[in-house]
Amino acid sequence: MKEQSWLSLQDWSVYGSWGAAIVLTAVLWLLAKKKVGFGTRVLLAMAFGFAIGAVFGDSAADVGIVGSIYVSLIKMVVMPLVFSTIITSITSVPNMNVLKKLGTKTIAIFLITTAIAATIGIGVALVVDPGSGIAHNSEAAQSFEARDIPSFKQVLLDLVPSNPVSEMAEGKVVPVIIFAFFIAIAIIWEGGRHPERVEPVKSFFQSLSHVMFRVTKLVIRLTPYGVLGLMTAMSARYGFETLKELAWFIAAVYIACFIHMFVTYSALLSFAARVNPLRFFKKAYPTMAVAFTTRSSYATLPVNLEVITKRMKVSERVASFVAPLGATINMNGCGGIYPAIVAVFVAKVFGIELGITDYLLIIAVATLASIGVAGVPGPASISTTVVLVQAGLPLEGFALVLGIDAIVDMARTAVNATGTTVASVLVGSSEGEFDRRAFNEDPDEDIAIGSDRDSDKGAVVQA
Repeated sequence: MKEQSWLSLQDWSVYGSWGAAIVLTAVLWLLAKKKVGFGTRVLLAMAFGFAIGAVFGDSAADVGIVGSIYVSLIKMVVMPLVFSTIITSITSVPNMNVLKKLGTKTIAIFLITTAIAATIGIGVALVVDPGSGIAHNSEAAQSFEARDIPSFKQVLLDLVPSNPVSEMAEGKVVPVIIFAFFIAIAIIWEGGRHPERVEPVKSFFQSLSHVMFRVTKLVIRLTPYGVLGLMTAMSARYGFETLKELAWFIAAVYIACFIHMFVTYSALLSFAARVNPLRFFKKAYPTMAVAFTTRSSYATLPVNLEVITKRMKVSERVASFVAPLGATINMNGCGGIYPAIVAVFVAKVFGIELGITDYLLIIAVATLASIGVAGVPGPASISTTVVLVQAGLPLEGFALVLGIDAIVDMARTAVNATGTTVASVLVGSSEGEFDRRAFNEDPDEDIAIGSDRDSDKGAVVQA
């Protein structure tokens, strides 16, 4: 009897994928030592990961554990970072009227840009026609089970913090933000009467925010290696055959995201903030790259805070207020573009004619739903379900695109995170907390290896 080989071909592929990952990780480490830019290393990590997954296929899937560890570390810092920065940001606002202006402007920008995003999504879907040639009686549609839409009452209850410690442990960001708001308002109120009583508390949260920024900086250094793992797993999971049937749907989402990113945002930056869009996108590249690869606005939040303050030259006060809110309720991609395209796609697949009233309804519902599902797990799925139900479209059609959700989610999240960066610049510019000269003239700081945060960085000159 012939002796069996001690290692199968599958085993060799697994070891080969890990070997390639280790070698390329060493290359990224050497590039960091050579002071190669953070954004360049992230871009190379994306290419390396895609190549490993394409070459070794399913055998490389386990390399994704490196990316999972990175995402877990990012999530580790999100709660204490958001909690401390929100309190520090609000308590540094001189009066309540300024706080109201910040909140009103920020939420207005989020809603308006989401409505524009939904409009672009509908327009692109009508032109590209992603549902043509796809039958609605597929196995996926037959076995589809729709996610339950939370009632308005349940949404309100989920937003209100009942046990802040438990909600921090469960990763519920919105209740934590609301709890931080209450603490910050109480500090301001009590400080107006007895400043000496609240000074130790204010100092504690300021110190905590600086410590958390230091922890964040340490974790951000690991981004290229985490991106390598994430992209390897993504490439290993999806082959070209899987994407063929829904290629036009994927194309529609990416085209709409591209238009919204580089047309809508560029127009807002040019006319509202009066800044060069090309310079902005060059500075925002780290945020875009991390959002694209991690597919998480929360995971991108620490990087985005660094980009907004150190590269965009927006004050820490504005950045610490706008960025956490944006990671929670700014869903231009997930709540605007994606539900609109899915609605047109499903209507086409099932042969349902939509009129101008239907399109207006889709835009309105998508805009409101983007705020209404804040903090709910899987907001893109919930927003899309809400839009389909309100538009009277069959939910079964949603099943046809769930298989490639991760691929389109990369573009959606990049749009979300970049939109938050845009909103920070717009709000900072309108409030005189955007250093236009530094934005235009100073060299870009590398967020992974840049200089330490100084406590006076929030005091930028008026634009």
